[in-house]
Amino acid sequence: MDFLSRHFLVIALGASIIALLFPVSFLWVKPLIPLLLGVIMFGMGTTIRLSDFREVWEKKGLVTVAAVVQYTVMPVLAMVISHLLSLPEEAMMGMVLVGSCPGGTASNVIVFLSRGNVALSVTMTMVSTMLAPLLTPALVYLLLSRSVELSLLSLFMSVFQVVAFPLAAGLVVRHYFGDVADRYSGILPGVSVLAISVIIACVMALNAERVLSFPAAIIGAVMLHNLLGLAAGYGMAKLLSGSRSDCRTLAIEIGMQNSGLGVALANQFFQPLSALPGALFSLWHNLSGILLARYWSGGISGISALERTKKRSGAEKSNAPF
Repeated sequence: MDFLSRHFLVIALGASIIALLFPVSFLWVKPLIPLLLGVIMFGMGTTIRLSDFREVWEKKGLVTVAAVVQYTVMPVLAMVISHLLSLPEEAMMGMVLVGSCPGGTASNVIVFLSRGNVALSVTMTMVSTMLAPLLTPALVYLLLSRSVELSLLSLFMSVFQVVAFPLAAGLVVRHYFGDVADRYSGILPGVSVLAISVIIACVMALNAERVLSFPAAIIGAVMLHNLLGLAAGYGMAKLLSGSRSDCRTLAIEIGMQNSGLGVALANQFFQPLSALPGALFSLWHNLSGILLARYWSGGISGISALERTKKRSGAEKSNAPF
């Protein structure tokens, strides 16, 4: 499992290249994506305790700030970058769609691998997702004068099935079978690496034709949008005197959008080109997240999350710089 963790970036890139060249090799993964994410969330649930969520309540200001930045800075950045790079109107619509989406579920995995605050990450993802049915259509209409519709029930069920239920199951296992959870916690990073790499590859396979068109301006816009989002999240947490772990968490939560939702909305309501930014974002934000995880974790070792938590419990107060 250490091998998988150390070579996360190579595995993810390799799988993505294969998916782009031979899409059929990863198309079969699509119906399994919710299950794969659920397995990861269950595993993460076994590494945290209910007390971690009680601590999140003490940091509710960070959760609020994350939601505000998510639904103000990110959509505005998307619009500004699109204008600066003179993107076609359809591509700009796709950028704004992605910028107006909530945080992605994959962010929870990257936070875990980055030694961030998983409980805080999950809370931020759930809050931003619950706000999406109201704020995403409102922002798209405000910035683009276009209408989209989101179902509160479908989003709620998605978050419950993929995030809340498996995480709660993991918490129960941690509470009643802590020794068993400790015994197998070392395999979680490797499992997460494989699952996320396969998911990224599937997204690439589904959008291979669009991605291989290699629109340089849109690629640059997506990269810039993501990097500025990461910086904005980290900077806001730093301004609020957040710990190193909280700064990492906020950076990833803001920088990693639910690009899958952006692609789905673009395909449903806009022109085909509008789905391209979301497809590119699906690849890039995971790659940038992997790079950050390697940097912040010192290579993403196979050490258990619980041991990491103990080791950093005193160090996190140091607010070390980015």
